[in-house]
Amino acid sequence: MLKKLVAVDTPDAGLLFARLTGAALLLWVHGLPKLLHWRTELAHIDDPLHLGGGITLACALFAEVVCPLLIAAGLFTRLACLPVLFLLLVSMVLVHPDWSVEQGQFGWLLLIVFGTIAIAGAGRWSVDRRLAS
Repeated sequence: MLKKLVAVDTPDAGLLFARLTGAALLLWVHGLPKLLHWRTELAHIDDPLHLGGGITLACALFAEVVCPLLIAAGLFTRLACLPVLFLLLVSMVLVHPDWSVEQGQFGWLLLIVFGTIAIAGAGRWSVDRRLAS
């Protein structure tokens, strides 16, 4: 029984797990609150690139709502990771440069998860793989 479980293509299972859990965390913790309370967010959002609050919030919503949905599905996965990685880097380096590693650990861990997915791709269990076939 254990051999059959281990015989599952573990790299693809790991990528599926990373895609689903990373996307769910990003969407739940950051994306949905911004989407549901966008007026409040618009009044308080940091604008480190000086694009204006509306554009900054729209970019954040794209990276934290649309991209996680694409990543979870495994559709345009590597491309969908790029806005997420950019947003996380801007947040960690420009918005919160004073944070210690402990204070920013969630952001750094998300960078690791989505960076890994961007490097490795979506894996076999993804829409990307079905489209390539």
